[in-house]
Amino acid sequence: MITWLKSLDRILRGEATRPDAIKDGNIDSQCTGLAVLVVVLAMIYGACMGSFSLFKELSPNIPASDRWLQILASTIKVPALFVLTLVVTFPSLYVFNALVGSKLNLLAMLKLLVASLAVNLAVLASLGPITAFFSVSTASYAFMQVFNVAMFTIAGTLGLQFLNQTLNRMSAASTSSPIAVEPLAAAVAHDEPVAGSDEAPAESSGTDRLEQMSTRLPAISAIDRTEEHMLSGHVRAVFRIWVIAFCLVGAQMGWVLRPFIGNPNMRFTWFRARESNFFQAILSILTELIFG
Repeated sequence: MITWLKSLDRILRGEATRPDAIKDGNIDSQCTGLAVLVVVLAMIYGACMGSFSLFKELSPNIPASDRWLQILASTIKVPALFVLTLVVTFPSLYVFNALVGSKLNLLAMLKLLVASLAVNLAVLASLGPITAFFSVSTASYAFMQVFNVAMFTIAGTLGLQFLNQTLNRMSAASTSSPIAVEPLAAAVAHDEPVAGSDEAPAESSGTDRLEQMSTRLPAISAIDRTEEHMLSGHVRAVFRIWVIAFCLVGAQMGWVLRPFIGNPNMRFTWFRARESNFFQAILSILTELIFG
């Protein structure tokens, strides 16, 4: 578990997705460990999301056991939401990337998506205490619905930003010439001074010098935009189409798996009957909040 957390920390800090770290077109991360962390982090937020049921005023005909059942359901459903969305959208991302000439293989794409979900869920889980706080301090079911949509939107935006930038770097690394760190490695291997440096060659080994000099490279975060690794316009357009598809699937998947919070005026149920859709429901809730 500690190794998995360290792997997630490297991804969040951008160390695992620096251009010099993915020069082979692959993320150096433990896919299995990150997948487990994705589920755990989703369960944490699910528990915080369902905590509204502990503090709401139930109708007289609703048993108290419904409170705990809702928390259990939310803890299970949030991981299911992300896993099912990944299953539905992964094939399209792989095909889209193949169409635009990306040389990323199936495993590399899977590792990228798992890493992106890990970033998404890390942000979402970090917002969990805030969600729990508002669950305690408000009795408005409509407000909590909109609030949780906002939390998912924030986390999803950062997760997709990470996916976008890392996909750019990985694709560029797999299709273009070696990146800027290669001249550094070559200079070190021949005991030559790095351009712009007044230091004379040291008596240390090439590996030691590379490690020391690589720290001089500008720090790049996990979501920084690196212009030298930007893909062409039509490739970015294809990716944006996929992002829209991913968001639509995720939103509707959440609607299919509802309820996540639990209506205080209704008995607990694992799933609601099919009706309307996510976007109509959000518009209705916003109308209720604004106009009463």
